[in-house]
Amino acid sequence: MRVIVAGVPGAGKTSIMREVANRTNHDIVNYGTLMLELAKSRNLTNDRDSIRKLPIEIQKELQKEAARKIGEMDDVIVDTHLTIKTPAGYFPGLPEWVLKEINPNLIVVVEAVPHEIMRRRRLDNTRKRDFETQGDIKEHLDANKYAAFACSILTGAPVMILTNRDGMLEQAVERFMEAFK
Repeated sequence: MRVIVAGVPGAGKTSIMREVANRTNHDIVNYGTLMLELAKSRNLTNDRDSIRKLPIEIQKELQKEAARKIGEMDDVIVDTHLTIKTPAGYFPGLPEWVLKEINPNLIVVVEAVPHEIMRRRRLDNTRKRDFETQGDIKEHLDANKYAAFACSILTGAPVMILTNRDGMLEQAVERFMEAFK
């Protein structure tokens, strides 16, 4: 089974994936980390959050190479983004060439309410995120849903909208695990 798990920064994808890793035998691959490794090997950047500020053509090259590597894996859960907010606007995290390589069986969109996402971002000192208002976050959440359903149309994979509210991580993980039954 190949599963894509996506959400805006701060929605809780990685927290959910940590719990899922303890319960499944699937490899969990963070698409951004893989792209960062590729970018570092080319001396493009050492900072994951600056990848989205590289020229779009370079982002596409990194994206394609990462997709090829993931496409060679079996039973994989991919922690990624449906849309990436760049200086040029929203960039698709899963364009057609990525979807063809990964060929997902399920697309999971992790969401939370904007004020919870803002708080989580403020508390995360490990990343260098741009400030966004609740309205900006809402717009990004909506863009992700639109992108998820477009990906579903291209792949035939169903879309699960998974809400990850503060204090309810276990319920989100349980709902995710239902997809494996």
